[in-house]
Amino acid sequence: MSNASIATAKSGLSTNASALTLAGRVLLSIIFILAGFAKLTAISGTAGWFASIGLPLPTVTTVVVGLVEVVGGIAILVGFQTRIAAIVLGLFTLAATAVAHLDFADQVQVMFLQKNLAIAGGLFVLAAFGAGALSIDGRRR
Repeated sequence: MSNASIATAKSGLSTNASALTLAGRVLLSIIFILAGFAKLTAISGTAGWFASIGLPLPTVTTVVVGLVEVVGGIAILVGFQTRIAAIVLGLFTLAATAVAHLDFADQVQVMFLQKNLAIAGGLFVLAAFGAGALSIDGRRR
C-alpha cells in the first residue's frame, strides 16, 4: 500500500470517527435532555416521587437534578466542555442508579441498572476521548 493510499484511508477513518462520535453524543444526550425537561415541567410529581424514596428537599432536588440533566445533555449534544459534562453525567448516572435502581428482586429495576451502567460507560469513554471534530470543543482547537 502506498503512502498516499494510507493517508486516504486514515482520512476516511477520521471522518467516520467524527461522524460516529457525533452520533454517539446525540444518542447519549437525548435521554438526559428529555428526562431533565420532564422533571422541570412536572416538578411536583417528581418531587413527590423523590420524597417517597427518601431524598432530602425533594423540590430543590428535582430542580437541581432536572438542570443537571438538561444542561449536561445539551453540553454533550453540542460538544461543549464535553469531557467535564461527560464525567459529571457519568457520576450522576451512577449515583442515581445507587439511589433508585438497586432492587434486584425487581427485574425492571435490574434492567434500569444495566442500562444506566452502559450509559455511564459510554459517558466515561466520551470523557476519555473527547467530543470529536464535529463539536464546539473540536472547533475551539
